[in-house]
Amino acid sequence: MTNLYGSVARYQLAHRLDGAIAHLEDRASPLVVVDLDAFDANADDLIRRANGKPLRLASKSVRVPALIERALAKPGFNGILSYTLREALWLAGAGLSDDIVMGYPTVDLGALRTLIADPHARRSITLMVDDVAQLDVIDHCRGLHEGDVRVALDIDAGLRMGRSHVGPKRSPLHDAAEVIAFARQVHARAGFRLVGVMTYEGQVAGVQDAVPHQRAKSIVVRRLKSASISQLQMRRAAVAKDLADIVELDFWNAGGSGSVESSGADPVVTEIAAGSGLLVPTLFDHYESFQPRPAAYYAVQVVRRPTDGIATVAGGGFIASGPAGKDRAPQPWAPPSLHLTGLEGAGEVQTPLTGPGAKDLKIGDNVWFRHAKAGELAEHTNVVHLLSEESIVDSVPSYRGLGHAW
Repeated sequence: MTNLYGSVARYQLAHRLDGAIAHLEDRASPLVVVDLDAFDANADDLIRRANGKPLRLASKSVRVPALIERALAKPGFNGILSYTLREALWLAGAGLSDDIVMGYPTVDLGALRTLIADPHARRSITLMVDDVAQLDVIDHCRGLHEGDVRVALDIDAGLRMGRSHVGPKRSPLHDAAEVIAFARQVHARAGFRLVGVMTYEGQVAGVQDAVPHQRAKSIVVRRLKSASISQLQMRRAAVAKDLADIVELDFWNAGGSGSVESSGADPVVTEIAAGSGLLVPTLFDHYESFQPRPAAYYAVQVVRRPTDGIATVAGGGFIASGPAGKDRAPQPWAPPSLHLTGLEGAGEVQTPLTGPGAKDLKIGDNVWFRHAKAGELAEHTNVVHLLSEESIVDSVPSYRGLGHAW
């Protein structure tokens, strides 16, 4: 397989991307391109890794309706994991899916009232809960409307080692007894229908474990992942056994792009969430379990040459969410041999670049960056240009381009 991360491949990529956008009259900066060839290959690889279990598309990792629709058209993808209720309502109303699960609880009163008043939305959208107080908020929004609201339980999937907890700080429900007690409350409460469970093992799905020059750390990460998978599989089995005495579930969701194999291997899990693996941002570059193929890039132009060894581009400083650190900064990718400076980093209005490749850049040249997290790039553009082979074949709106801010 071609080394997509090598210098030659990145020079070729710059040539390909520059050539594809040359005919565009409007090249608003940043100019975002998604390589459909890579996107489709990544989708097919996710389906292969899922080994027959359906993939639920995590929309927060895409945020471009045309790409959401493209992924869902592939046999193997089924349903959407949404990140806000207003987004879920729009997706259902736009006809993108009638099977939408909220990945997180919501207390958006206006959106909840809209959901409760709309029979189609109530059938299509499942809310996520892990606390009685969330049920109270939903009930507060009911008014005179009748009809059950579909809900799923969010169960903590972190690794516990003594008093330590490794993984996302999500649900307060961890032990089987806690889960079952809450499930009984939900099941017995009028106006709610318990239909599913989520156990998101972010410490497995979202942490790189084969990082170059970090061999010792990567070994530790893989050991923690192995321990987490083993502990979680036993805990899922215990919870599933007790839940079966209360309710028959429609689904048990788990995983993410970095844990498709292990999540799918658990017999309790019926579907796997995935999204970042379609676009492959830099935080998904170094996983032992799969070969990444970057699919999303953005171009900003050289506007200054402060010295022979520095080229300054306009803006592009889109820092990803999460703990502040170098891995959250975007990476100048093509042409290769470019680096952010230690003093300015990736800036809001200008980003100086240094490194061996800087001396060859001229005013007006494109520098192609990769973002650290997949869907967040779409928040910085109204239009995403779709590349197939050597040509831009379509230009489509992002959520932002449609006027949505979720």
